[in-house]
Amino acid sequence: MSKKTKLIKKTSKTFLITGLILAVLSSIALFFYTRNLLQNEVEEALYSTEARVDDALKNNKIQYSLPPVTEIREVKILKKEILKDTIIYDPSQDEMELFRELSTYKSINGKIYQITIRDLVVESQDILLAIVISNIVVFLLAFIFLFYFNTAKNLQVWSPFFKNLEQMKRFSLTTKESINLIDSDVLEFSELKTEIETLTNKVRMDYENLKQFTEDVSHEMQTPLAIIQAKIDNIINEHSINDKQFEQITSIQKDIQRLKQLNKRIGILTKIDNNQFVNVEPVNLSGFIKEKVNNYKELGFNNIIHFSNENLTVLMDALLGDILINNLVSNAIKHSNKEDKISIITNKNSLIISNVGEDALLHPEKLFQRFYRESKGNQSTGLGLAIVKKICDFYGFKVSYKFEVKQHIFSIHFS
Repeated sequence: MSKKTKLIKKTSKTFLITGLILAVLSSIALFFYTRNLLQNEVEEALYSTEARVDDALKNNKIQYSLPPVTEIREVKILKKEILKDTIIYDPSQDEMELFRELSTYKSINGKIYQITIRDLVVESQDILLAIVISNIVVFLLAFIFLFYFNTAKNLQVWSPFFKNLEQMKRFSLTTKESINLIDSDVLEFSELKTEIETLTNKVRMDYENLKQFTEDVSHEMQTPLAIIQAKIDNIINEHSINDKQFEQITSIQKDIQRLKQLNKRIGILTKIDNNQFVNVEPVNLSGFIKEKVNNYKELGFNNIIHFSNENLTVLMDALLGDILINNLVSNAIKHSNKEDKISIITNKNSLIISNVGEDALLHPEKLFQRFYRESKGNQSTGLGLAIVKKICDFYGFKVSYKFEVKQHIFSIHFS
């Protein structure tokens, strides 16, 4: 992806490049135009002087040569007119100088004359250079003024847009505050403000409706599930059932528990997506780990070992911290035998949990996706690790998985 540039810089850069190109092109054009103009003036002066000399010779007036400006001499044959630049010695300057030279051949009163008229070119070149330099200086001063004026004007015109952009960056669905956008006398910016306000209001309304719907569904599911569970308990307690019926009822109870877990975890994911966990405080994850390890040991899981040199304390919501640890530990237990060792290692900035596994996962890249289960026979909700990933993304933690030496290893780096 190409490097991003601020709008004002981009427009100023375009103005700067365009202005410089125009300055160079106009200076070049002015140079050639002025040079051609001065050369025409010099040549007009040469022809004018040549005409006066010709007229004087026709009237038998004595014309003296004034080298190197004017030279008149008799020749034997007529030749074509010659107009050229030449470098000759100028006694007045005591150096070689560049002259524009006009040589004509005229037959006057029975005699053939070569009339040579010269004009110093250096003076015209100095004038040309002075004009071009003056033009460049004036153009640069005007360009600098226009550049800063244009930049200041652009900042003034675009000011409502930039302020509204900052408002949009601070916009949050979780707050009740309405977005306060600045109006502009520019029609397009005013229309953009109106559309953004309409869009944000609609998005906030949709968000509130979706949040309410999710909460209502979650709440309404709890009552039917509780009623079903109660009726099943009544059937077990008040009626005699055979083994087959008991097996079926047990299966129903497991499905009910799974629905309860599913409902709870979907609610957690929804709340994380909606940024509803806003309490941030130092949370001692090492304490959560010790608590979970002790709880599972009471259930007969005595092979869970926790190694820690110092407490792992992280800034986050305490409830999410508890859910993070619980999901990782319960995931390791679900995919291990009761006698297999489960290792948990914590230090100041990281957490590593590993459990024994015979085979690597077929699709490790899908491990943190919602409802993904590696085994079809697995009765888990498929949301535990998805919640782990969502919590890590929410706080900027880095979670990873790898399989090494018959071990499934999950790592979280908190710094």
